[in-house]
Amino acid sequence: MTIIKIASPAAGMIEYRKMDEIDYNSLDFDPYESVKKPDGMEEHLEQLAMLHLLRAYFVDYDNRADVFWDYNSNICYDRNDLTRHISPDVYVAFGVDAAAIRSRLIYLPWEAGKPPDFVMEIATLSTWREDMEIKPAIYETVGAREYWTFDPTGGRYCGVPLIGRSLANGKYRNIELTSEPDGVLKGYSDVLGASVAWNGGEPRLYDRASGQYLESHKEIAAARTRAEAARRIAETQRDAMAAQLDITETQLAAEVRARIAAERGREAEARARAAEQSAAQEEISRLRELIRRIRNR
Repeated sequence: MTIIKIASPAAGMIEYRKMDEIDYNSLDFDPYESVKKPDGMEEHLEQLAMLHLLRAYFVDYDNRADVFWDYNSNICYDRNDLTRHISPDVYVAFGVDAAAIRSRLIYLPWEAGKPPDFVMEIATLSTWREDMEIKPAIYETVGAREYWTFDPTGGRYCGVPLIGRSLANGKYRNIELTSEPDGVLKGYSDVLGASVAWNGGEPRLYDRASGQYLESHKEIAAARTRAEAARRIAETQRDAMAAQLDITETQLAAEVRARIAAERGREAEARARAAEQSAAQEEISRLRELIRRIRNR
């Protein structure tokens, strides 16, 4: 298992600065609920795959207080109008107070101290045009360091399977992508310290240092299934060996009992022959004594 290490910002966790009370009832969205996407089921598998990679392999996100990750929640980008918001399919921010952000229910960059570092949208039939034409400008306004668009169809929606954008001087520049002989398309993410890849319609992360893809949830599940199958085979073999050992022990015990019985039988026969010989000898002695008496008369 390859684990990518991401260093904490030099200045440490940014202090969360709560500035204003939020009138949640005035919002045009429910901050307590994840945003329901029009093609939610279409993008769900890829979204979960990316979340799995981020959560499982980047320095134990769930146990780090300075890493905030989320999905289908709202980022507000206008302090004076909280109804101006956007809800990425997946996003991550490093060096922030994750607990404070989550308690506010919405991501407010001016309170968190920075915008998200990494954002990904999964293109679907009803969202791809917005992902391509509208959201880049919004994420520029938000200040997200990287904005990635992932097209599970391989480019039927967006023209290409994968697009990476990196913020420079307030504007996005496309991240260079490489196409591998096996059809994998990938580009390096400075934010994650790994290459984001489109691999057969599934998002993957590639570690340059090890030259390996990070295990996907499918691969981990398959490995777990193989391990469980191997465990069951080993248990079956152990049970078979134990059963065979029981049979062998039973057979040996039966052989030992048979040998003991045979030995006892031989001992009994020997005793019987000895008794017969002793009786015969006594009879001979008696007859000799009788003959001697007759002669002496």
